[in-house]
Amino acid sequence: MVFHRQEKRWYGKESKGEDWGSSEDLSMIIQEFVTVREARIPSLGLGTYQAYGGECKSIVTLALGMGYRHVDTAQIYENEGEVGAGIKASGVPREEIFLTTKIWFENYQPATLKRSLEQSLRKLQTERVDLLLLHWPKFEREMEFTLDALMEVQEQERTVSIGVSNFTTSQMERAQKHTSGLLVTNQVEYHPFLDQSKVLKKAEELNMSVTAYCPIARGKVLESDPLQEIAKSKRTDAVQVSLAWLRQQKGVIAIPKTVTPHHAESNLKSLALTLSEEEMEEISALGTAEGRLVDPSFAPDWD
Repeated sequence: MVFHRQEKRWYGKESKGEDWGSSEDLSMIIQEFVTVREARIPSLGLGTYQAYGGECKSIVTLALGMGYRHVDTAQIYENEGEVGAGIKASGVPREEIFLTTKIWFENYQPATLKRSLEQSLRKLQTERVDLLLLHWPKFEREMEFTLDALMEVQEQERTVSIGVSNFTTSQMERAQKHTSGLLVTNQVEYHPFLDQSKVLKKAEELNMSVTAYCPIARGKVLESDPLQEIAKSKRTDAVQVSLAWLRQQKGVIAIPKTVTPHHAESNLKSLALTLSEEEMEEISALGTAEGRLVDPSFAPDWD
């Protein structure tokens, strides 16, 4: 069963004499986890898509110092080395960090998958990741061959948990059946303007979580009058409102990407925000099937 667990935790750096927010703000923040079998996933993470070089290393280090404990990367992002360096520079014990990477589809042949994962682990400076995903449902052979390799590296303790990304509901069902229920998440585009109700329903049926990338629609939430009105009533901004809307949905995790310390701090403070049922419904009503922003040529036929 997928469930939320709340855990009070002190954020920021006041214990080190470094102020990034008022004590009142920090005391309101409660860390949340989505727990699926062996995976205990912080409901708010740091996305690193299109974060490169020193900028990537710096934001990972700073974010972990602020209190983030979930970092998401991928082979195709070409920044696993910088993410690993940022984690090491932060001084945060590796066991406190939930680290995700993704296998690119060109590496889906079983032998290649294993070699590419070893390369990723070296770059990330870790013996294992906490979650390993298949990045897109694009296979040269039947997906089961790749899923078998994914389960094998899990058995070899090179990853704690396994999952998928950008899978349709039928692909989710097929993959989860083949793995006997081992998949813990489907990482998909999800924000207030994209209706993902079918994926959410299927995930609940299959005992999976949903991880939302592009959770603020590449900044488009700031242009939404309904979101702005709710934000105004909460004395916050539309980004925090959107992240709170995602977080309050059962089994949903958000991984907003930023390379700006101020935005990383603001995103973290969204954990202190609670929306009413009416506000949740108002935001949900904004979503349509046409709200998708990520649709490459190799994408599946979306639900």
